[in-house]
Amino acid sequence: MHEDVLVELERRLGGLHAKQRLRIERDHEAQIFGQGLTFFHLENWYSLHAVIERVLKLTGLYSRARRNAERVLLKRNDIRCEDLPPRFDGFTILHISDMHVDMIELVGGLRYDLCVLTGDYRGETFGPFEAALDGVRRVRHHLTGPIYGVLGNHDTIQMVPALEAMGIRMLLNECEVIARDDQRIFLAGVDDAHFYRMDNVEKAAMQIPDGAFSILLSHTPEIYRQAADAHFRLMLSGHTHGGQICLPGSIPITLESVLPRRMGAGAWQYLNMIGYTSVGAGSSVVPVRLNCPPEITLHYLRRS
Repeated sequence: MHEDVLVELERRLGGLHAKQRLRIERDHEAQIFGQGLTFFHLENWYSLHAVIERVLKLTGLYSRARRNAERVLLKRNDIRCEDLPPRFDGFTILHISDMHVDMIELVGGLRYDLCVLTGDYRGETFGPFEAALDGVRRVRHHLTGPIYGVLGNHDTIQMVPALEAMGIRMLLNECEVIARDDQRIFLAGVDDAHFYRMDNVEKAAMQIPDGAFSILLSHTPEIYRQAADAHFRLMLSGHTHGGQICLPGSIPITLESVLPRRMGAGAWQYLNMIGYTSVGAGSSVVPVRLNCPPEITLHYLRRS
């Protein structure tokens, strides 16, 4: 990697975080077994693409599954919280996860107060990332307002300087204040918790006052327990793709995650924390979807 990128990452994150993240990328990228929260990483299996494609063609579902992957839906999710500061009643968050650049037409005319990106900008889990940055850049041109993001298990930390140069504030175990007049909410984000396991919820929550309304961005919802214990009120995630290839009734064959299935897609709650897991705008391994259409989401914060 370029020396200036390493210097910038060390300045921003501290030498230990940057070097550990880069070492894991070097030692474990494309690894099928071990590392991460799950032992078997199906998406890193080189032959998986051909296997899935062949099975879908044999069953006559391939063409339909390809068409489904191209039809990104715009979903609305109302989030009601009695402790939401009054000035944020009606605050709107555009949530994009597991990005797919063909959704540009959807985001172009939307109105919202804040945009959040919950990771996986790159299609592969290793190798070059310039094409992914080009895709993000095209989408970024159609986004307005403040934009915040976190990294996913497909993303190298080397992408951070380029993403921030586009005006996307990347949250790597960090927190930002969102203000409306004299009232505030707090937006935190963690580094990837699924494969690289470089998340630090405690550090991300360190600047949040007791009782303040706070939102956590995490690529994976698998850290829901830690987030709830840190008193986050809302958690926005992606990663699971909702299963991507599901049985009728949107029943996922696998979520590639360690969490209850009810948290694999859409809205859920754990203790006092509200959660939402986006099924993602793109596709993993193969550009196909069955019984699980891709999405981008508009979250509306309401005082109950």
